[in-house]
Amino acid sequence: MSLSDVPEPQRRRHGAELQTALLDAAWDELVEQGYDSFTIDAVAVRAHTSRAVLYRRWPTKPDLVKAAIASRAFQQSLEIPDTGSVRGDLIAFMKLANGSRAQQGLVLITRLGAFYSDAGTNLTELRRGLMQARGEAVDQMLARAIDRGEIDPAKLTPRTRRVAFDLFLHELMLTLEPVPDDSIAEIVDEIFLPLVAP
Repeated sequence: MSLSDVPEPQRRRHGAELQTALLDAAWDELVEQGYDSFTIDAVAVRAHTSRAVLYRRWPTKPDLVKAAIASRAFQQSLEIPDTGSVRGDLIAFMKLANGSRAQQGLVLITRLGAFYSDAGTNLTELRRGLMQARGEAVDQMLARAIDRGEIDPAKLTPRTRRVAFDLFLHELMLTLEPVPDDSIAEIVDEIFLPLVAP
C-alpha cells in the first residue's frame, strides 16, 4: 500500500462549520431516503460523526429534519432580478425558483411522509416560514414597478401580491416537475398583470 492509499484522519470541525456539515448531511439523507426511512444513525455516518453529536443539538428526528429544511432554505441566497420591467423581473425570478428552490418544494411535497404528524406541523406552516424571504423579494420588485408606473398600488391586495407565486407553486405541486417557461409567462401575462395594471 502506498502512502497515497492511506486515508487522512478526519479533521475535527467546530462551531458553524460542524453545524453546516451536519445539516447538509441531514438534507442529503432526507432527499435520498425520505422522512420515513431517515435515521439519525445514517446522518451520523454520512457526516462522519457520532450520534451523540447530533442528539446534543437535535434531540429528536423531527427536530433534525426541521432544522435541515430551514438551513437549506436560508443557505440559498435569493437573487432579485432587475430587468427594467415588472414582467421581466417576475418571469426571471420564477425561472430562478424553478432551479434552486424547486427541489426544496418537491422534497416538502413528496419526501416528508409522517414528518408533519411527528412534528405537529403541516405543509402550510412549513411553507410559510420558508417563503418569508421570497415575499420580501417580491415586495421589492413590486415597489420598483409602482415607481415606474407599471402597477396600480390600489390593486395590490395581499391576494394579488401572492397570486403569481401561488399559481407557480400550485403547478409545481400538481406536476412534481419544474414549471415550464411558457406556463410562467402565462401566469404573469394572463393573470397577474391584468389584475394590477393601472
